Amino acid sequence: MVSYGYRKALRTYIEATNTHKFSNVEKVLHPEAVYFFTDATCRGYEEIGAYFNQTWNLIKEEVYSASEVEWIAISEEMATCTYTYTYEGYLEEEFISGKGRATNVFSVIGSEWKLIHEHLSGSVKSRDE
Repeated sequence: MVSYGYRKALRTYIEATNTHKFSNVEKVLHPEAVYFFTDATCRGYEEIGAYFNQTWNLIKEEVYSASEVEWIAISEEMATCTYTYTYEGYLEEEFISGKGRATNVFSVIGSEWKLIHEHLSGSVKSRDE
């Protein structure tokens, strides 16, 4: 039977991101995590942490959120979701916001769900638009 710990891991990840302290984010990450950001690929804590810190230094008071979460593949050891991400904050004292699509893959290490992959892309219009 699959536990729902992966859902909690996603919530914890979003909450950790909004603390703007990479030490909190790192607790949710798999040691071999790979991120595909819209403008860079980062591997491991050091590269991912540097990217997060650069973003937090650039966009002040950033708030990151996830909506329309769909769990598309789930097993005892892996869980994958897609969602719409939004962000807002201040860039050079001007309020900005945006959104895009994300795919997250979680893997179990011991008894904990850890984020092993995140892929972010910009927003795309639906076929109906």
